[in-house]
Formats: sequence, structure tokens, C-alpha cells
Amino acid sequence: QATDCAFAAILADGSVVAWGNPGYGGDIWGCAISSETRVNLKNVQHIQATCAAFAAILTDGSVATWGDPKYGGDSGEVHEQLRSVQKIQATSAAFAAILADGSAVAWGDPDAGGDSSTVQ
Repeated sequence: QATDCAFAAILADGSVVAWGNPGYGGDIWGCAISSETRVNLKNVQHIQATCAAFAAILTDGSVATWGDPKYGGDSGEVHEQLRSVQKIQATSAAFAAILADGSAVAWGDPDAGGDSSTVQ
């Protein structure tokens, strides 16, 4: 997957490598993400991208995010809801996760779809 200025790829062992502009998610180790997120970037099944952030679905159904927080790189406000994630879609500045029960959880820029509270 790619943001406007970075790439992220899943390696054969399920870990993630990213490169490009750090402000766009291109440096997992240099990003302003928690050490927990870095450790959890293993057993990755799928990666999705906005213009400046990445979201990864892990094999346990949880989600790890990194990149610019304004573009969905910080899922902290919805972290507890991101369980049993089946799929993630993205707009230019927001992510939406579809959960196993069919519900949706969104984060990122509210003007770009990052607020799903009105449809819950």
C-alpha cells in the first residue's frame, strides 16, 4: 500500500516494512507511534492507507495504525472498539473498519468520514 509519500509492505513472516517520508508513515520506527504498536506490527494480514497514514489488520482481528494522526494514523480513541476487524477501507484522511458483527468503526478526519457515530 502507499500514502502520498510512503510505502508499506507485508513481508513473508507477517511483519511490516515501511519506507518514504516519515510524516506520511514511511518510518515505523521514527513515527510518533507507541512502542506497543511497533511490537504489534507482526502477524499482519492486510494494510490500508489514507494520504498520510497506514492501518494494518492483525491476525487476531485487532488494528495497528501509524502515520499522521490527522489522517487516521492514531486510532487511540477507537482502539477498544477495533476487535474482530474483517476489513478496512479508507478515504483520503480517514479509515473505516468493518467488524465481524457487521458494525463499522471510523477514525481520522471527521470531514473525510472519520466519525461513524451517527450511524451506530
